[in-house]
Amino acid sequence: MSGIRARRSFIFLPGLKPDMFPKAVASGADIVCIDLEDAIHPDDKEVARRRTLDLLAAAPDSGHTEVVVRINSLRTATGLVDLAAVIEAGTIPSLMLPKVATADEVAMVAGHLDDAGLGTTLHAIIESAEGLENAAAIARAGPRLQSLLFGAVDYSSDIGARNSWEAMLHARSRVVQAAAIAGLDAIDVPWLDLGDDAGMESEARASRALGFVGKGAIHPRQIPVLHEVFSPSEDEVGHAKRIVDAFAKAGTGLVVIDGKLIEKPVLRAMERVLERARRTG
Repeated sequence: MSGIRARRSFIFLPGLKPDMFPKAVASGADIVCIDLEDAIHPDDKEVARRRTLDLLAAAPDSGHTEVVVRINSLRTATGLVDLAAVIEAGTIPSLMLPKVATADEVAMVAGHLDDAGLGTTLHAIIESAEGLENAAAIARAGPRLQSLLFGAVDYSSDIGARNSWEAMLHARSRVVQAAAIAGLDAIDVPWLDLGDDAGMESEARASRALGFVGKGAIHPRQIPVLHEVFSPSEDEVGHAKRIVDAFAKAGTGLVVIDGKLIEKPVLRAMERVLERARRTG
């Protein structure tokens, strides 16, 4: 099951620039992801890896921020070197695994972490046709896994589709479903147009309505909007409490709230609202 913490937003920090870590944490993002993959040129991979491990070995203050390192794909030699270095260092709190295509990839990483006696948690990105086909199995690949993230850019390229909301809706829905089956958080891809704040907010609200708990950011100014969108409002929390309390008192599968008949399946949705409220304080 996913850890009880807010994952409304995440922001990437290039592994080459560890001096930016305090600024990334100060952005207020729930997750700061130090990137060894897409943000790093192949010639700089080794330097980025070393700087990232040195940074985390120094145990920098991250407050309540969840710190994650995105390594390279385990289907590449660079990704395997990343994994070996992470295990040897033993100081990485959480790993983001890109381009995950099968549950075996997650199980393999978990097995090596088990052997090393490390408590490192995992996040998996679904960003290929094969990964989406195996998303439910990937989500159930072990208790270390905390979330499934959707990578629309790579996925749309893989299947030859436009990266639009309509074209990606089926894939997003399947990622949310797979995460829900395993009790994981589903986190959506960042909005890439920094000049269209209204578009970002609109897509974030659509993502939340679909079942995602958060979305990536490419700039700190996007984070307050994401937190507002993915945090339950006071009215939502109050309504959820009324329904949960009503079912607790009634002891039946049906209650009436404000003249509306509410069946017990709604209770789980209201419990999720209250869980999100607890995560965000």
